[in-house]
Amino acid sequence: MDQEGVRQRTTAVKESQAGGSIKPLPESKRHPNAPYTRTTYAEPIVVFYVFFAVNTFAALYAPIQDCDEVFNYWEPSHYLTHGSGLQTWEFSPDYAIRSWVYAGIHSGIIAIGRLLPWPGKVFEFYFLRVVLGFVCAVCETRLFSAVGKSLGESVAMLYAFVMIASPGMFHAAASYLPSSFAMYTTMLGMAAFMDPRGRNRTAWGIFWFAVGGVIGWPFAAALVIPFILEEFLVTAITRDVIPMVQRMLDGTVRSLIVLALQSIVDTFFYKKFVCVPLNIVLYNVFSSSSKGPNIYGTEPWHFYLRNLLLNFTVWFPLSLLSIPTILIAHIARRSSTTSPTANGQTLLRTITIASPLYLWLTIFTLQPHKEERFIYPAYPFLALNAALTLQPPLSLLSSSPLSLLPPKLRKALLLLSGLLTLDLALLRIAALATAYSAPLQVYTPLQTPNVARAGDTVCLGKEWYRFPSSYHLPAGVRAKFIRSAFRGLLPGEFSEAVEGFGFFPGAWLTPAGMNDENREDVGKYVDVEHCTFLVDSYFPSHGEGMELDPLEPPYVLQTGTWEKLKCIPFLDTAATGTLGRLIWIPEAAWVPDAFRRRWGKYCLLRRKGGVVKT
Repeated sequence: MDQEGVRQRTTAVKESQAGGSIKPLPESKRHPNAPYTRTTYAEPIVVFYVFFAVNTFAALYAPIQDCDEVFNYWEPSHYLTHGSGLQTWEFSPDYAIRSWVYAGIHSGIIAIGRLLPWPGKVFEFYFLRVVLGFVCAVCETRLFSAVGKSLGESVAMLYAFVMIASPGMFHAAASYLPSSFAMYTTMLGMAAFMDPRGRNRTAWGIFWFAVGGVIGWPFAAALVIPFILEEFLVTAITRDVIPMVQRMLDGTVRSLIVLALQSIVDTFFYKKFVCVPLNIVLYNVFSSSSKGPNIYGTEPWHFYLRNLLLNFTVWFPLSLLSIPTILIAHIARRSSTTSPTANGQTLLRTITIASPLYLWLTIFTLQPHKEERFIYPAYPFLALNAALTLQPPLSLLSSSPLSLLPPKLRKALLLLSGLLTLDLALLRIAALATAYSAPLQVYTPLQTPNVARAGDTVCLGKEWYRFPSSYHLPAGVRAKFIRSAFRGLLPGEFSEAVEGFGFFPGAWLTPAGMNDENREDVGKYVDVEHCTFLVDSYFPSHGEGMELDPLEPPYVLQTGTWEKLKCIPFLDTAATGTLGRLIWIPEAAWVPDAFRRRWGKYCLLRRKGGVVKT
């Protein structure tokens, strides 16, 4: 960088010590290639409405992907709001690797929903999901606005389109998961660092990444590393050390305050001093071979590559091309620009923004234990990286031989490409909503008066991991587990003691039979004879040449004991071809037999006669 460029950069830093390391020059003094432009393609409020509409659809129709969402988050919230719930070992005071702050925030939202004139726990369930979709839309719009100001309106519009047209966001937007929460705060942190007009933007950026790491998921804080490195690099060039230290200290102090408040709240619930983020890191990183995340299963190195290709289609490979595209665009721009300083700033800024996705994929690809939700915090970076890859080629359309094409034809080609990717995403979303929605729908008969009463039990066998939470059970009805082929540790129950134990004793009373090695506890089971209701699935293909486990009999077929209250089609993945599992295929006569989707039944059963052994 030449001396004049360093002088301009130093001046910019000094003029914005309270706000960050870069502040935009006045419109009349900026180079034409400078990154800051005013967003004119769409007003942020319009984009927010679109985001919120899409997220609301996800809140109402997206199936629950992971049983951890139910047992580690929905159930503790049910305990806080209704006094009962299933408890995992992670919430045992002996281990304390889940925060009551995170559950408490969401329980507070549910408590607000209970004040509305639509009573019922099912309403509370969907109310929280819609609120999460709203929060996600606010964060998406905040980032959209910051991208438009920092990188240009075309990049902002591309980012918005990728976020809207992605099955991955259909999963993540309204999920009650720390990784989704970290995704929200990641967008706010990115927006803070990127906003050229923001005050205290470095401190706010660090703060939001820390909130995601402390209250949500500790590992998500790693996404701030490229932005911190940029701060150090800029300081090395400008030599303004003191302002940088002030900004870093400001952000660090804010983060420590959040950590202190969380520890105070968790200490109140657990009745002993705990630092949940530290406990999570110690368990996941420093556990012995008999503990840690790997005991819950491992996946090959290419798991995330396949998963992201499925959930983001063409946008994922485009996102991986972002840094090469940025470098090529920089070389091309350097030969024509009259301001090497502005060009260098643009390169540093865009590489900083693009690099967290590569960092995240590297970290989690190297981990043997992999789950789809682990990648949620990086989804905004993926969408932005894809936009950064697409923006230069689209800009060339106005100066390349394609510019000889009539403008309407160019627009038609772009529109057709966008519609094809959108259609592919919609086919995937429709496949998920139609194939796996039964667990969220099958419990509806229990809400009918006189069908279930206090003291009844709803038993879960081989379908235990698809239970959608106690919010789908009437007051006084409990979920119980019966034996199945599963041999790991199932959840227990929060203590419902009231007299003499103070507030929420289930949070600090040590439950029986818990361990952190996924060892089975037979005390978690009840005999099937004690079940009033039972949830079971039946797939005809599983009986064709397959030996059924004696602990998993087809209860659906035991018509002498059980009556069907409600049965819903559920995709038989073993009998359905690859295409039918990936996208929605209509149930039409013209569809070839090899591509048809095959179905089983997902049923809520009731014991005939209502007689339960005691």
